Amino acid sequence: MNEDSAHFPPVDPVKTGIKGCCPRCGQGKLFDGLLGLKPRCASCGLDYSFADSGDGPAVFVILIVGFIIIGMVLWLQVNYGPPIWVHILLFGPLTIILSLLTLRWFKGILIAMQYRHNAREGRLSD
Repeated sequence: MNEDSAHFPPVDPVKTGIKGCCPRCGQGKLFDGLLGLKPRCASCGLDYSFADSGDGPAVFVILIVGFIIIGMVLWLQVNYGPPIWVHILLFGPLTIILSLLTLRWFKGILIAMQYRHNAREGRLSD
């Protein structure tokens, strides 16, 4: 990441992460498909091999989407008391859709933050 010879204005990591754009130029696409990364940016040529978001996005998704869905389930149960099949029918697909959507957003944001702050794998020096 330090070998960049081109100068690009800084981009907002949150905006580029949510849009799924390159963390360096903000123009090229970051994702190939739903969650897979492209090998490099088509616009500026940044190699995405540095990008490793790990389990960070999944943790955020579990906590945030879980809080929202469980809150909605409890509210519906307390106020209306529907049978269990209504909960499954409503909240099963909603959980899957919210999880996939937010997982893509958080993965893009964490990769953009990783690039912006030049984060690397921890190493012990000799």
